[in-house]
Amino acid sequence: MSYACAITEDQRDCYQELTNVAMGRAAERLAKLLDTFVRLPVPRVSMIENSDIRMAIQEVGQDSSVSAVCQGFAGSGVVGETLLIFKDTSFANLADMMHYSGPLSRQAELELLMDTASILIGTCIRGIGEQLEIDFNQSHPVILGQHCQTADILRSGNSTWNSTLAIEIHYQLENANVECDLLLLFTEESVNILNKKIDYLLD
Repeated sequence: MSYACAITEDQRDCYQELTNVAMGRAAERLAKLLDTFVRLPVPRVSMIENSDIRMAIQEVGQDSSVSAVCQGFAGSGVVGETLLIFKDTSFANLADMMHYSGPLSRQAELELLMDTASILIGTCIRGIGEQLEIDFNQSHPVILGQHCQTADILRSGNSTWNSTLAIEIHYQLENANVECDLLLLFTEESVNILNKKIDYLLD
């Protein structure tokens, strides 16, 4: 079923502001854990067609070896998926900052990835949900790949989505070679529900 939807400039600004608050909470948790400052650019909010989703994901980790984890969420008719893409060059510094002892094995990197995903994804989704009064349930995280190109981790799970609200958040630690991208993808049907809540806030 197709759900024609779009977002106005005012709605886009509101999505950005909601995301700013949520990502700020996530960054604060990460900063306290690592005892460092987390730089936060303005999140990018856009409506993209299904055919452009793969391109958008590939651009995030372009020319880099990455590891990635995804996690679905749903609540009050709103359905979406988060995708955390972590640059592999970040693992050594991240392990250092977390005072990780022992060899940095593939399993150790996986644990670091899951710990980071738990903080960034969980806190961000809860933050957006609280502001919109939506109680999101989250599925179990799924590892999409380790030490690979983004083209290798893409899946066809979004093929039934005609149009998607995409919010891209780039996290980077100050004075450390640690960076990752968090993508929030909402189904087209969800956007209509979210827009109504956004319009209520704007009024």
